[in-house]
Amino acid sequence: MKRYVSLWLPFAVTDKMILLQPELRETPFVLAEQARGRMMIWHASPEAVHKGIRIGMAVADARAILPDLEVLPYLPGFTEQLLTELALWCLRFTPVAGIDPPDGLLLDMSGCAHLWGGEAAYREDILKQLKQLGYRVRAAIADTIGAAWGMARFGAEPGIVVRGGQLEALLPLPPAALRLEPLLLDKMRKLGLRHTGSFIRLPRTVLRRRFGQVLLNRIDQALGQAIELPTPVQPPVLFREQLPCLEPICTATGITIALEALLERLCRQLLKEGQGLRKALLKCYRLDGDIQQIVIGTNRPVRDKAHLFKLFEQKISTIRPALGIELFLLEAPVTAPLSVQQETLWAVPGDSDGNTALAQLLDRIAGRVGNDAIRRYLPAEHYWPERSVKVAVTLDEQAKTPWRCDRPRPVYLLPRPERIEVSVPLPDYPPLFFLHKGQRHNISKADGPERIEQEWWLEERPVRDYYMVEDDQGARYWLFRSGRYEEEDKQPEWFLHGFFA
Repeated sequence: MKRYVSLWLPFAVTDKMILLQPELRETPFVLAEQARGRMMIWHASPEAVHKGIRIGMAVADARAILPDLEVLPYLPGFTEQLLTELALWCLRFTPVAGIDPPDGLLLDMSGCAHLWGGEAAYREDILKQLKQLGYRVRAAIADTIGAAWGMARFGAEPGIVVRGGQLEALLPLPPAALRLEPLLLDKMRKLGLRHTGSFIRLPRTVLRRRFGQVLLNRIDQALGQAIELPTPVQPPVLFREQLPCLEPICTATGITIALEALLERLCRQLLKEGQGLRKALLKCYRLDGDIQQIVIGTNRPVRDKAHLFKLFEQKISTIRPALGIELFLLEAPVTAPLSVQQETLWAVPGDSDGNTALAQLLDRIAGRVGNDAIRRYLPAEHYWPERSVKVAVTLDEQAKTPWRCDRPRPVYLLPRPERIEVSVPLPDYPPLFFLHKGQRHNISKADGPERIEQEWWLEERPVRDYYMVEDDQGARYWLFRSGRYEEEDKQPEWFLHGFFA
């Protein structure tokens, strides 16, 4: 049977502001935004609320009540962003967490409470850790989201509804506990309906005729007669394994053992689905609320546990367990098809494509220096040098056009040509010397020019005349002149574009 936790954080935004600016802790303040030609209050700190400030009040009216009120700007979207961050933090307690704007979170705790020794300990641990982070919070547990929501905001402690006890729990609560609209609540107040028990047992036809279908829908959701599920804060990762810890893990040995267990289960799951891993993410949830994580990537689909462990092993030392890690989460957000036959071919010596050892070596190098530090280039059908090569997406990608070998090309082509100053004896002659980054290079040998024009159907740029030159130290460079000397309106410019071996 499903069980849900509703977390109510009535001052979440202002609590966050206090964490960011501790000097606000004892100061009454509000967050306001321009609306309808006036500055309106969106959030108020507990100190401001205790002195009569209310959400939805104009700042001018609030300052009439409290002249020393501190007014801070409210950034649109900040509330949703904060709730999303808190929901992600709550994933240490459940695989499914969602936001409940404007001031709540919803957790699907089904099958989780026994890891904490029961629902009471589970709830108390959530409250304790959130309060340690600096948030004021109430929590309730029930079979339905509606009942948990009402109990969290209007119920008495400890806020745990026994299984099947939604109706009895809701009877003494006000109608607002059913998440009704203000107009409907005002109508009920005028009729003297102060508690849910004064109308919830009336015939449905009477309730529909008097208050509409919305009330019936909310009652059904609260009592479990209509399905209602929390919306996860992120799309569920298809390949994910988690490992809660009975005792906090503080050592590299403990992290290694947990990682090996997670990789074993993840690779087994990938095998069942015929998939191979291309990217994996290990998240370590610490006791202090911080999340340590490491990421690995592979050049081709892999589900070899030993190889994946080597990639993670290089980064285990970067994990800081602090007071201890209480939950490990291993995800494979990027996968690709990998059949058993492919895996067998790649795993045996002398494999057909000969790239397995190379792919594993590149994976290990990328784990040390980063994926951005390794590039494989393929030729592209363009004359303009910047467009004549492209980055290969995978190790197995094949070139669609052969490399040009009829003209000399530098070993290293600068991603962006660098401007230089030159001394040229005559037009169309190579320079006598050039200045690059404050250093003078006297040219002893030169070959050129080789004229390269931009593809007119892509972009209009001046023609380039390239020269391969060698200075008196034996270093060789690829220089070009942009434009022609015969153009009167603009003088040509010189650039360094590459280095030869």
